[in-house]
Amino acid sequence: MALDLRYLENEVLDQYLYDESQRPWIIGFSGGKDSTMLLQVVWKSLKKVDPILLTRRIYVVCNDTMVENPRMVKFIKTTLNRIQIAAKDQQIPLTVHETMPRVEDSFWVRLIGLGYPAPNRFVRWCTERLKINPTTRFITEKISEAGEAIILLGTRSAESGNRARSIKRHEIKGQRLRKHQLPNTFVFAPIKDVSTNELWQYLNQVPPPWGGTHKELVTLYRNANAGDCPLVIDETTPSCGNSRFGCWTCTVVNKDKSMEGLIDNGEEWMQPLSEIRDFLVETRDNPELYRDPRRRNGELKEGVWGPYLFETRAEILRRILKAQKDIEETEGVELISQQELVLIQYHWFRDSFFETKVSDIYNQVYKTSIDMGKQEEKQREEEELLAKSCKDEPRDLKFIMDCLALQKTKTLMMRKRGLQADLEKRLDLLVKEIKEVSK
Repeated sequence: MALDLRYLENEVLDQYLYDESQRPWIIGFSGGKDSTMLLQVVWKSLKKVDPILLTRRIYVVCNDTMVENPRMVKFIKTTLNRIQIAAKDQQIPLTVHETMPRVEDSFWVRLIGLGYPAPNRFVRWCTERLKINPTTRFITEKISEAGEAIILLGTRSAESGNRARSIKRHEIKGQRLRKHQLPNTFVFAPIKDVSTNELWQYLNQVPPPWGGTHKELVTLYRNANAGDCPLVIDETTPSCGNSRFGCWTCTVVNKDKSMEGLIDNGEEWMQPLSEIRDFLVETRDNPELYRDPRRRNGELKEGVWGPYLFETRAEILRRILKAQKDIEETEGVELISQQELVLIQYHWFRDSFFETKVSDIYNQVYKTSIDMGKQEEKQREEEELLAKSCKDEPRDLKFIMDCLALQKTKTLMMRKRGLQADLEKRLDLLVKEIKEVSK
């Protein structure tokens, strides 16, 4: 094997042991080939060290966009569980963490609830909300605790010309670490010079230290003809939908080759997901049929389209629920969460001309009789009362409605962390507006 494993492991050990700052390591893990090799090299390196010297905190971070390829999600969940158990048993000082978008930023809440059109390569509103922000929040939290942090990524120069140029542009000559755009953050890419052939030889010959084999990983790649989507911590990372395991809803690329490959190789249950994705492309590319000519603020401007029509949003939701009903019992896959459904209804209710309710569509698909009418009627009465009370102060009405929306969102997430800070930000904005008007 041409790969010099001893050199790689020594690089990792040297950086771990002789960095006196004890900056925590954050390992980006997607479950794909590159991040798997990275974690495995780090793990095997640390096994050579006396446990008493393993004092640096290591966080293995995996981002779940909530619309990841379901086949990959199953594999990653199993792998992460094995990693956490094995780390504890082998006294490796790492913990596993999954980051997710806030429910108000989820793909379906934005697209169905607020009518955001499906993304394209020029407007990738999903990347920041689903990937960058959740991971950045985690990294920022660790930086606030330790002062600085080092992110370990499985990026490789051989993976693409763009990655090679990016690595070269940000590296510091003569040093292992390169600066990241986040303050007090550095990037360490131990396997950046490993070729694709060397990587596969390594994974085929060296079993994972957390148990099991790489057989399922190799099979996934073979069946999907795909690559893994790396941890996304900035907007320079390319879309992952073309031939990589990424979001099954990705409309940034023309075709999702990984999902098509899985379907062709026996995962027929994913066919409805592929059809939904194709429908999202159709709705995006034909705005005259599926989008409102007016923007959400009522502005009408030639060549500028507004959000999806209500009929479009309702049809997308209907297709998702139907696909979920068909596959959840056999595959255990949830395409849209109950929290998202409730928040979608909340947004629909605020757009008061939406007569059809989420529960109506749910009942039609699932043959149930869930009733959200009483909750909505009470909410409408409260909003009408607020509107009457604030009829002479529309700015106050908007402020109160925004605060109620924040509280509602935090409740839906089953946690209220950050609610006070968010409310204070809204209050600061209101005070700023009042001062500007008073000048």
